[in-house]
Parts: sequence; structure tokens; C-alpha cells
Amino acid sequence: MALRTVRLHELRWPEVEAHLAEDDVALIPIGATEQHGRHLPLLVDTGWAEASCEAAARLANAVVAPAIPYGWSPHHMGYPGTVTLSAATLQAVAEDVASSLIYHGFKRIIFFNGNRIANLQPMEIAAVRLMNRTGAHVVVADAGLIARHEIKALCDLGSDGLDHAAEAESSLALHWAAEHVAMEEAGAAKISNAPFGGGSFDYPTELDPALAGNALSRFVTPEGLRASTAPDGTVGDPRPATAEKGKAMVDAIATNLVRVIEEVRAHEIGDVSADLPV
Repeated sequence: MALRTVRLHELRWPEVEAHLAEDDVALIPIGATEQHGRHLPLLVDTGWAEASCEAAARLANAVVAPAIPYGWSPHHMGYPGTVTLSAATLQAVAEDVASSLIYHGFKRIIFFNGNRIANLQPMEIAAVRLMNRTGAHVVVADAGLIARHEIKALCDLGSDGLDHAAEAESSLALHWAAEHVAMEEAGAAKISNAPFGGGSFDYPTELDPALAGNALSRFVTPEGLRASTAPDGTVGDPRPATAEKGKAMVDAIATNLVRVIEEVRAHEIGDVSADLPV
């Protein structure tokens, strides 16, 4: 039976119980409250994770848990308003939310990351621990990586459009949060290698895993990140962004996420049980 709404928190408990008799997949969006330049709101990472999950869930008749609006963002703490969890806390929160859902009978969990590469390590550790502890099937998908080729193709600036608060993220925000966007404040900047140690290796700005080709994983303090970006916290040029591109990006992410949901549903699992997270 089709869900009245895919949002778990908008369902009544008997509706959840009835749905569980037919399906046991739950999506958990995890984002961040993090600066995205002068022109974008702090909710960008949470917003596109939530919007993408809900778009996919409507196509696949799956449940989406309320988004976790905080991520691992210590490098952005040089800008007022950013809120970060420690990596251990993010991992623990993800585990507790998933454990609650598993306890009720959601045996297949999809953590969906909206905070680019930053959140992935704590989420991956949480997934591994949950699978070994409960027997549930738990996977991690990333909003950028799952449709990186489609997003890059939609950007006028190609790979440069994938930078922080640049064309892609600005397009996404214009699509679902236009009332909070101030494109007249948008400027352009390119990241400097200096705070990452300089040298002959590149800091990877494409939406790809950090270790690739001649790229190194480098890490930076809040002071170092602020020194490496435009004064407003932007990396790249957001000015070619449009709401139409943002909608096409969400559609591409949702299409690929539906495939993930279908694969997760098809995965054979054994006995599943979860303790109360107390």
C-alpha cells in the first residue's frame, strides 16, 4: 500500500506498523549545520540529503527518518553558526537512530550523507558496527558521489562547479530553499593549497574519493580553511547556479538512490535484532 507520506515523523504509529508488514527499508539522511558562503544558508547539506531521500522514497514507497542536521564539521568552525559533532558523537547518534528503527523491524537501513566526504568515516564505522551487532543490512550512500557524473555534467563549470558553496550546491539550494538564498552576495574564489601543505600534489575538489591519482588526503584547521577560501567561505564560483539545474541534480540523485533501495531490498539477510539504545 502506498504511504500517505514518506516522512516517518508525519506518520501515525499504526501506519508505521502496517507499512512494516510490507517493507523494512528506512533511509536516514545525515547532513550538517555548516557555513556555505555569504549567499547560502547553513542548512545546505541537510537540505539536499533530505530532499533527495524524500524524492527517492516517493518513487520507491520507502520511509525516511527525520534528518540528522549536524555532522562532522570542525574545519568550518571558523565561521559563526557552524555546529559540529565530534566524529565519535556522530557515529553514536547514527547508531542510536538506526538501532531504534531496527528494534521496530526496519531491517534494512540506508544512511544518506549530504555533507560531502566529511561525514563518511563516522557513518561507515556506524554501519559496520550495526551490521555486526544486529544482523541488519546497513549501507552508506553519499548525495554527491551517487550522481557525481550527472551533477558534473549539469555544471557549466564542470568539476569546478562541485566546489564548496559553488555552482552545484547553490543550484540545489535554489531549487528547494530559494527563500534563504542571496545570490546577490555570491562571489568567486579558488582554494589555495597552502594550508594543506602546498607542494606538487593536488587538493581534490571533485566529488570523488580523496585518494585518487596525484591527490593526497590533507586535513585543515578552522583557521587554515578560512585562510584558504574567499573571505566569505566560498570555494569556486556559484554564479552560474540555477534552480532548474538544482532540480535536475535532485532528480538524478533520486533516480540513482532508487536503484540503491532496490538493491538493498533484494539483499538476503538472516535473523535481525537490536537492543534498546539506553
